[in-house]
Order: sequence, then C-alpha cells, then structure tokens
Amino acid sequence: MKKFITKTVSLKAYFKFTFILSIIACAALLFDYGFQKTIDIEVNLVVFYQVTLSFGVLAVVLRLLRMAHKPKIPVFLFDTLSTLYTLMIIVNQLIHLLGKVDYNFLHHDTWLSLAVFLMFIREFSEIRIQYKRTLLNPAQLFILSFLFIILVGALLLKLPLATSHGINFLDALFTSTSAVCVTGLIVVDTATAFTQFGQTILMILIQVGGLGILTFASYFSFFFKGKSSYENQLTLSEITNAKRLSEVFSTFKRIIIITFGIEILGALLIYFNLNKHDFSHAGDQLFFAVFHSISAFCNAGFSTLSDGIADNHFKFNYGFQMILISLFILGGLGFPIFSNVFTYTRRFVIRKLFFWRKKQLENKPWVLNLNSRIILITTFFLIFFGTLFFLELEYDNTLAEHDSFYGKFVTALFGATTPRTAGFNTFDFGALRFSTFMLIMFLMWVGASPGSTGGGIKTTTLAIATLNLLSIAKGKSRIEIYRREISMRTVQRAFAVISLSLMVIGFGIMLVSIFNPELTLKDIAFECFSAYSTVGLTVGITAKLSSLSKIVIIVLMFVGRVSMLSILIALFKRTKHKNYRYPMEEISIN
Repeated sequence: MKKFITKTVSLKAYFKFTFILSIIACAALLFDYGFQKTIDIEVNLVVFYQVTLSFGVLAVVLRLLRMAHKPKIPVFLFDTLSTLYTLMIIVNQLIHLLGKVDYNFLHHDTWLSLAVFLMFIREFSEIRIQYKRTLLNPAQLFILSFLFIILVGALLLKLPLATSHGINFLDALFTSTSAVCVTGLIVVDTATAFTQFGQTILMILIQVGGLGILTFASYFSFFFKGKSSYENQLTLSEITNAKRLSEVFSTFKRIIIITFGIEILGALLIYFNLNKHDFSHAGDQLFFAVFHSISAFCNAGFSTLSDGIADNHFKFNYGFQMILISLFILGGLGFPIFSNVFTYTRRFVIRKLFFWRKKQLENKPWVLNLNSRIILITTFFLIFFGTLFFLELEYDNTLAEHDSFYGKFVTALFGATTPRTAGFNTFDFGALRFSTFMLIMFLMWVGASPGSTGGGIKTTTLAIATLNLLSIAKGKSRIEIYRREISMRTVQRAFAVISLSLMVIGFGIMLVSIFNPELTLKDIAFECFSAYSTVGLTVGITAKLSSLSKIVIIVLMFVGRVSMLSILIALFKRTKHKNYRYPMEEISIN
C-alpha cells in the first residue's frame, strides 16, 4: 500500500512538473517570436523544446497506462495522433541539429510551435479548476476573464517583433481591447504598424474574445476528463444561459464546432474569391483569408488592409463582399439560433423524406422556439429595410462609383449589415448623407442578437420594446405573441438595457467632447455609439483622440462587450427573495 501511494505521488509530481514545463515552453515561444535572437540562443531554444516535448509524450503514455477505465475514443485519437506528430517533430529537429538532411515541411518553426501548443493544451486540461461562487459570482468571473485577456493581449502587442516600429502601452491597450471586445476601432494602422506575428496575435485575441476564454478552457478540460464539479457546471450554466446543467458542455461543443466550421469554410471561400496577383505568394493569400474569416464571423471588423475593404483592389470584388456579409450575419445571429434552426431544418427534411414518421414528428411541441422566431424576424426586417433605405438614400452619392445595379445592391447590403457590429467598410463613412448617417447610428445601437459575437442592445431588446409599445397602445396589460406571453422579467431587462446603454453612451460623448473640444458632436457621437456597440466604424477621428479620450473609448468598448447590466450584477450583492408584496401603486408617467 505504501509503495502504491509513493508511486501515485511520484506520478502526480511528474505531471505537475510537465505542466510547468509546458508553460515555460509557451513563454519561450513568445520570446522566440517576439525578440531578436542570436544563433546560439535559437539552437538552445530548439533543444529545450525537444526536451519539453519528450516529457509531454511520456506524460501522455503514463496517463494512458494508469487509466482504470477505457479512454473515450476522441481522447484516445487526440492523444495518439498528437503523440505521433510530436515524435515526428522531435526526430526531424534532432536530425537537423546533428547536421543531417531534414524534411523542410516538418522543420518549419510553425510545426514545432504547434507541437508545443498541443502539449500545453493537453497538460492544462488535466489541471483541476474549481470556481468558488462564494469568492466570485458568474458575472464577476466573466468580467475578470475579459480584463485578463485584454491585459495579456496588450503585453503581447508590446513585444518588439509584434510591431514594425514599436507602440506605446496606451495604444497597445486600446488595440487589445478593440480586438478582445471584437470592436475594430484602431489608433494605428493594422496593415503597417503590426508585423505578421503581431497580426496573428490580433487574430487570436479576436477569436478568444469572440468566444470567451472560459469557453475554451472549460470545454477542453471537460473533453479530456469527461466530468466536472457541480459548482463549475452551475457557474458556467449562468454564463452560457444553458437551461439544464447537462447541456452546459454540449453547448460549448456546439459553439466551438459551429465557429471553427463556419470560419474554415469562410476562409476557403474567401481564398478562392481573391485575385492571386494582389498577394506576393499563396501563404499571404491564405493568411489574409483566415484573418478576415475570423474577423468577419466574430464581428470584429479588423482588416490587414490600410483602407479596409474600401481598398481599390477589393471594393469591387462583390463575391468577396458577399462572403463577408454572410459571415458577419451568421456570427451576429447567435449560437443558440444556429442550434435551434439546425434542429428545425433536420426535422423538416426528415418529415418530408420519411413520410411514414410524419405523425410522430407532428405531435412534437414547437421546434423553432419563440426566441429564434423573434430574432430571425427582427434580423430580416433590419437587413431588408436597412438595405432599401441605404440604396435609396445613397444611390447617387457613395454608390455612384459602382456601375452595375448588382454592385450598388451588394454595397448597400454591406452598408446596412456592417453597422450591426461587423465594422468593415467599403466606402468613406464621412461622405454619407446625414439621413444615412443617422440610420447607421441606429443600426449600430441595435447591434446583433443575444448569444452571438456581436454587441449593441441586441435585436430581442428592440423587439420586446416595440411589442411593449404596441401592447400599451392597444390597452393591453401584457405582451402576447405567437400564443405566448412575454414574462415581465424579460420586459424589465429589455428596458434596463436600453436605459443603461443611452446613459453610458451619453456620458462617453460628454467626456470625449470635453477632452477633444475641436471635434464635432456628430463625429464624437458616431465614435461612441460605435465603441459601445463594439462595431468599429469610424469617420476617421480615432487616431486623433487625446489620451484621455482613448481611455474613455476603451471603457466604452469594454462595457459594451460585457454589458453594463452584467457589471451592475457583479457589483451589487443579490438580495434574497422575500415572500411578501407591498400594495401596488400607479405612478404618473405622461
């Protein structure tokens, strides 16, 4: 028994040591990519990576041998394939160090870095993470996770090789906040100020910010362990709005599969819709496609082009623009909608093809739920009327340079959908007519849908507020739609979100106008609406802002991403429900 305990303790110590080694290896990768090095240092780093990977391979083998039960097939496949891949990298690097012939494909630094990163993920997933609700409530945990990513992102962007000529900390913090909060406002030109390494950091920040670090960490931990504590599931269920605890990790799984699936498909479509003559080689073209696919789906609005999509080589590429439109519309719908629409579509197809199961399927309750119906209808009306008004108002203005009606229509569709937190531009927003300008501000304020990568007050909030106004006008005491009644809690949250958004934006406009009195109120209002709704559109004043105004915009982007309501919930202690009610009174409103 004593021998068994000693052996178990030794294994735990080894696994802990391997995890620490993987963290050091990731830090070494940052040093490797972020700083200039001598040849001797590069050789020593490669040797260190080899040693680290060797420890990682042994840890995986020991973990498989000590398992009391048969591992899950996906975990077994991941461990087997990643181990074989790592061994190939180790052997190839060893052959290279000994001065022998190496395989160029595997010898590239990217493949070695990938092996180290896979090892870190595997070792990190074995760490037991416990969320203490008595220490941090879900809202506080959610907010702190974003603050942590933003700070880390700012430090990474300060690395010497991340930028072409260096960047001050405030600008790095601004850019990191804009990327993590999937906004897209920039104080330096992404195309020229950042190297490809710096642009890769931005791309990772956008991806992590769009999905949330808790989504990645929690899902991979559950993927390898196959279990999680009740307290962890309870906390994560509140963050993801899962209806049942059993759905928490299946929700994470759907989110990750949907995101990566659409982004990969989007990158491929973008790649084949680009003119190869606009790029120096296929690698640059692929990087451009991946960067813009992630940026579009996450509604970030970042581009590796100095003029954005308004660049002369791309603003007439309507196929490329339609792909971007599809990506940020899908990203703005929200992950719960994807899941619900997919279930509805699958049942519809089965009912049509397998007619003998028709009665069984027709007896099922609603498949396309009320939330999905409201979001889809509201989104359709915003896109349809937004495009119609844009086409009418700008036909002989910003759309005049497009010869064909198809080109005008695609540009109008782009102009009507990008304000809903996507942030890409195909024209100069400063050249818009005032009426179009106000339409854009309204669309920015509404934003995307709940559970999506976008910001704004959300489509459901606008729908509930509109339905409430109609109910009051008709003399009804409750909101009814599709033979369902909307709960009073939902109505209260909707109007709280609207009130808080206008208060925060108004306060931001006031502060920026104080710190930059030379700017017009119209331009300041556009910038603040764009920042709060995490849109990223601008009339060109972002880089001209003073340091204090930049801090105001940073706060607006952060508050808009995590929502002011979440911040208030995090700050105030929740009161216990009491089983009494005071007499009800009517207050004069108008």
